[in-house]
Amino acid sequence: MARDRRGRGMRGPAVLPSSLGPHAQRPPRPRSRREVFDQIVVDLVADIDERWADRLGLMEYGVEDIPDLPDDWDSGNVPLSSLIRGTGATPTRIVLFRRPLEHRASDRAELEAIVLTVLVEQVAELLGIPPADVDPRYPQD
Repeated sequence: MARDRRGRGMRGPAVLPSSLGPHAQRPPRPRSRREVFDQIVVDLVADIDERWADRLGLMEYGVEDIPDLPDDWDSGNVPLSSLIRGTGATPTRIVLFRRPLEHRASDRAELEAIVLTVLVEQVAELLGIPPADVDPRYPQD
């Protein structure tokens, strides 16, 4: 089986350079979109939770790929997140839906801005305060 189907030659090195040796560390593999998204969420949640932990109480944050919509969903809009208020010993949960959020962003900076906006709006809804009071990075427009 030929590896050069279109006549462009090898696409990358077939082996690591010999200078690395057999026990050298391999170059880091590219991070998956899921790992990048999760890290964005962890960083933003840490900032918000640090500031509002005393008022938020028991909280859980989650990420799901897509929302589980009922068959009769006819809104035309796909939710970007979900807020489930806790009761007693049950924690309040904010769940972000990765694929709809990624679909709206053209690059990582825009994805971070969208995730920040969604998180801030959910926390503001929970606390009953304006989103701009939750985080100073919230867009004012």
